[in-house]
Amino acid sequence: RKLHLAVDADTGMIMASTLTGNDVGDPSQVVPLLDQIEATIASVTADGAYDGMPIYDVVAKRSEDIRVIIPPHVTAVLSGETEQDPSQRDRHILSIATHGRLGWQRESGYGQRALVETAMGRYKAIIGPCLRARSFSGQKVEAAVGAALLNRMLHAGRPDSVRRLKIAA
Repeated sequence: RKLHLAVDADTGMIMASTLTGNDVGDPSQVVPLLDQIEATIASVTADGAYDGMPIYDVVAKRSEDIRVIIPPHVTAVLSGETEQDPSQRDRHILSIATHGRLGWQRESGYGQRALVETAMGRYKAIIGPCLRARSFSGQKVEAAVGAALLNRMLHAGRPDSVRRLKIAA
């Protein structure tokens, strides 16, 4: 099974979740995840597995104002749309060509994705790396309860990590 999460990078709260079989592609879960979110979405950030115009189109159907931050594949080419109004994906491709991948990551805010990855790590560490229910419907409920439990724990208190500078003696 695969657990797909939509996480608010600012709060760490799980906004939506779906559970699928291993044979289901990750991009196919974008619509079910977006449909669960009632809050205003500022951006959608995902890894390169989600790259492609279908994802940009799905997000644009939700709202034209949502920024999509997905690294284009190394072999990605421009869509050929007008140069006056390039698509978000075309702007990413052009930025990578100009500034390199690391420059694009800094410019686009792609580093926020790491904060979202911690939600999955937190799920596996606290709830566990495997499901216990035998039926698929029971596993879906188990995954949803796990997500709700993690949100409840975050609501109770979130650690405030502070990086300290090393002071020379």
